[in-house]
Amino acid sequence: MAGTRKLGRASDSRMAMLRAMVTYLLKNGKIETTVARAKEVRSMTEKYITLAKDSSLHTKRQAMSFITEDEVVKKLFDEIAPKYAERNGGYCRITKTGPRRGDAAEMAIIELI
Repeated sequence: MAGTRKLGRASDSRMAMLRAMVTYLLKNGKIETTVARAKEVRSMTEKYITLAKDSSLHTKRQAMSFITEDEVVKKLFDEIAPKYAERNGGYCRITKTGPRRGDAAEMAIIELI
C-alpha cells in the first residue's frame, strides 16, 4: 500500500474507500475530500497512471484488479496515460479549501492536472 495513514478505518474498509475514490477521480477528474484522504488518493492514483504508461496486458490486469469499473480502466489506458507520457510524475494537484462545516475537518480538492 502506498502510505501509512489509517484514516480511522479497518484495513479492508480503508482499501475499499481508496479504490472507490481513485476510480471516481479517474472517471471525473476532480474530488472534494479531507486533506489526509486526498494525500492517500493522490499516491494511489499516480501509481496507476504511471503503471498505465506501459500498455501491456499485465499492467491492464493489475489496473483492473484495483480500479472498480472497466470503463475507467479503458479511459486510463486510452486517454489519461497518453496525456502524461512525457511527464515523470506529479499528475494530481491538491488545493486546500478550508475547514468543513460541522466538524472543522480540513478540506481539499484533488484534481488531475
